[in-house]
Amino acid sequence: MPRRPRRLHHLHAPPPRRIVLPWPLPAVLVWAAAWLLFAGLRGSVAPLAALGLACAVGVAGSLLAQGWWRRGLIALGFPLSAALGGAVALPAWGWLLPLALLLLVYPLNAWRDAPLFPTPPGALHGLQDAVPLSAGAPVLDAGCGLGDGLKALRAAYPQARLHGLEWSGPLALLCRLRCPWARVRRGDIWATDWGGYDLVYVFQRPESMARVAAKARAEMAPGRWLVSLAFAVPGVRPSARLDSFAGHAVWIYQLPLPADSAAPH
Repeated sequence: MPRRPRRLHHLHAPPPRRIVLPWPLPAVLVWAAAWLLFAGLRGSVAPLAALGLACAVGVAGSLLAQGWWRRGLIALGFPLSAALGGAVALPAWGWLLPLALLLLVYPLNAWRDAPLFPTPPGALHGLQDAVPLSAGAPVLDAGCGLGDGLKALRAAYPQARLHGLEWSGPLALLCRLRCPWARVRRGDIWATDWGGYDLVYVFQRPESMARVAAKARAEMAPGRWLVSLAFAVPGVRPSARLDSFAGHAVWIYQLPLPADSAAPH
């Protein structure tokens, strides 16, 4: 039985510095790359194929942006400019291709959960001290996206057996490429049993946290751990809390979760 951690409130984990391009430079670079690819392919492949590959560049580039409106601008910039400029003659249904690519990467049912927002580097720093796990412990990132949460978990638990679950097929594939040391599967986090994991990590929306808590209560054994970045389980006092990035917190809960408890501070 893991020991109960001390309550932590002031453990700051500044993320490492990384290069951040000022907006709208990322959009301009992705749009330029899409147009260069389109121009290079035009004449050598079918117009629909050239359009599809160039749109794929925009959708892939949108994964690097923060915020839904910026992702949308990056992904839709090339097809909108191509349509307005008459760069390619396509049947009306051909312009559904960019939308199809967006829905492939961002499935509609995934929008009901958390938007694609990666775990910042360093956000889980100190988690290994608050929640000590044995070597080989199974850990799940429920909704792993592109794998940033798995990377943060690996930094905290290099000896753990890390698993990722992601509904979007393309994102799951990219996550496998970025995190070859983790077992990443495409699947529904709500339909998959959490009972086989010592720790489940989520980065959800506030509206989803009651559902997260209900699933953890129903499936996770006493002594296991639920860890949430930024959003607390409503009405449940955490076992520990780590201060993280931008004033947010890492909320740590040891099972079993009480059905009704004092609200967290």
